[in-house]
Amino acid sequence: MAGKFARSWALLKASADVLRSDRSLLMFPLLSGICTVLVGLTFLTPVGVEMIADERIRSYGVAHHLSPLHYAFLFLFYLAQYTVIIFFNTGLAAVATARLRGDEATVKDGLAVARSRFGTILGYAIIAATVGMLLRALQERLGFIGRIVVGMIGLAWTVATFLVVPVLANEEVGPLEAVQRSVDMLKRTWGENLIGNAGIGLAFGVIMFAAIMVSMVLVVLASAMHSLPLLVATLAIVFVGLALLGMIQSSLQGVYAVALYRYVDEGQAGGGFDQRVLEQAFRSKS
Repeated sequence: MAGKFARSWALLKASADVLRSDRSLLMFPLLSGICTVLVGLTFLTPVGVEMIADERIRSYGVAHHLSPLHYAFLFLFYLAQYTVIIFFNTGLAAVATARLRGDEATVKDGLAVARSRFGTILGYAIIAATVGMLLRALQERLGFIGRIVVGMIGLAWTVATFLVVPVLANEEVGPLEAVQRSVDMLKRTWGENLIGNAGIGLAFGVIMFAAIMVSMVLVVLASAMHSLPLLVATLAIVFVGLALLGMIQSSLQGVYAVALYRYVDEGQAGGGFDQRVLEQAFRSKS
């Protein structure tokens, strides 16, 4: 366990070094977050109406299941969200790839790469949205055990497609080929538990929990002072702080995915990644 933690910490530190050298990478999760909020707001009104209708139906003791029209609406929402997220993640992966190779790249360059791959990005978003909808439909119809099984299937899908975005950013392939490439690459170098990504998730889980606890204390103190301006300022600081943590985590995970892709595809990660650390994190199945 100590060895796994040490490797996770090394990978996290290497990712942080790359991000520290180019803070412009934070722009991609920022832009992604803004656009996903706008997409969410676009779908918010009909969803709110639907929730009110559902509550009225349940109040009469009538079971309610989503109709085909509702599933179509939900599919469009998933598709829009996935397209936005994958688009900006592809831009981040393009810039991170250039940085790991020692080249210069800007946010504009990353967005240009993402735009040039938009057709493939949309195709993969359709695949991801379809998988998401199928899992959602199964969860609607299965009991507790079934939902656990569906959750495991969702986790397997996430692992299998872990390298799709770096593939989209670096290769001229179609969406299905990108998924197959991701699966094949992870088969060749299967990790114990995707140590780097798990390490980043664990570290930021602890940091986020601590930040939320501190935020709650600050909000309570501001409320106790009965000062509306102070309360608003505190809430704004808390929101910005938590958003910044989310942006950093997203950027670090993107850098790690690109480093792993380069290691599998070219035999080296580049940047500040220790070759031996990656070899330990993603050992060959043989």
